[in-house]
Amino acid sequence: MENNPDLVRIRKIQRLTMVMLVISVTVSTIDRAALSVANPLIRAEFGLSLADMGYLLSAFLWAYALAQLPIGTLIDRFGPRWVLSIGLAVWSTAQMLCGLVTGPVQLFAARALLGAGEAPQFPSGARVVRDWFSVKERGTATGVFLSASYLGTGLAAPLLTFLMLSFGWRWMFLVMGVFGLIVAVVWKVFYREPSQIALTHAENVYRLDGNLTPVSNKVTFAQWRSLFRSATVWGLVTGYFGVIYVNWLFNTWLPGYLQMERHMTLEHVGWAVAVPYAFAVCGALFAGRLTDWLARRGVSLINSRRIPACCFLLVQFVLIVMVTFIPDNSLAIGCLSLAMFCGTAATTTAWAMISALCPANCTGSMGALQNLGGYTGGALAPVITGLIVQHTGSFTPALFTGAGMSLLSAIIYLVFVRAPVTVSDPESFGSGQHVKAA
Repeated sequence: MENNPDLVRIRKIQRLTMVMLVISVTVSTIDRAALSVANPLIRAEFGLSLADMGYLLSAFLWAYALAQLPIGTLIDRFGPRWVLSIGLAVWSTAQMLCGLVTGPVQLFAARALLGAGEAPQFPSGARVVRDWFSVKERGTATGVFLSASYLGTGLAAPLLTFLMLSFGWRWMFLVMGVFGLIVAVVWKVFYREPSQIALTHAENVYRLDGNLTPVSNKVTFAQWRSLFRSATVWGLVTGYFGVIYVNWLFNTWLPGYLQMERHMTLEHVGWAVAVPYAFAVCGALFAGRLTDWLARRGVSLINSRRIPACCFLLVQFVLIVMVTFIPDNSLAIGCLSLAMFCGTAATTTAWAMISALCPANCTGSMGALQNLGGYTGGALAPVITGLIVQHTGSFTPALFTGAGMSLLSAIIYLVFVRAPVTVSDPESFGSGQHVKAA
């Protein structure tokens, strides 16, 4: 952002907003990782097989994916202030319920509620970035709030392992649920929509990139329906399927892989897992800065996001395949770390495409559709991985499957994401008039 004294206030709003987003995203990803960390103890207590645990791990993801369809429209109509604060309260309550269950069926239900509660998090983040940041700074902002998801997952292993070994896995869930309720109150009290603040002309010129033509902030059904006619939309949705499949292969099975396949102790796994997630944080931040750097140097908004995404996914494909041939644990963790760097970088560029290529009033809806595609892949990842490992006795075929998903996503982004998303104007639906991305 230019060094303009007229923009001092909006800078403060951006910083406060990003801090709150980072905290909420960190909490959400710690909460969703809790079952993976407690995987061995819960399997032992409830007598679950690897396939059973795969289904249990997927409960969050199926609920999360299915909740995306209504949640995007709710965000675009009512704003992220209310929708995300309610989501925070719901998922934190669900997290506490996970610590009170007496059997796997109850745990499945609680994890499903957790998934539904967390559904607003990332579409809300995309809408917040779209509302408060200039188009050529949205990549960096997106990278910052997305990096928190991997910061949270990286912190989850040592933090939750400490809580679990010190107080038991039930108290681990309860403590995190209480903290999430506090974050819900903070978001509701301090976050404001742009329409709730008397912004100056200079502030509006900055955040709207000079386009001060009044546009409705609320998506209509006609506009939402017209999204499905865009090849770019389908490219974003299906490309993200593979990106999140690989992310959740690691999120749900990385501790188990290191323990079962690489024969590392539970205590050692808790710290070893933190290394790849530290790289993942760096990948998100790097990709966000990279997309903005390319855009400021004349690369189109599409290519400044699409081409890096394809490159990151191709490198991730190579690294995952390499892991299966490396016997040394330290080298394997190094390759996994670089693979997760590339995976989170691809995730960041995918979300940067949403905030740059979609109309402002459809950002939440498009983010939710992308998440629906992504977390359908994410929901399949733990189930498919659990079944593969149970039937083959090895993680190698499961890793090959993940590598194939990375390659497929790179091809999809390259072929289908070629133009900004346009939606039909509801007042002239069918007349050929459209609303375009900024």
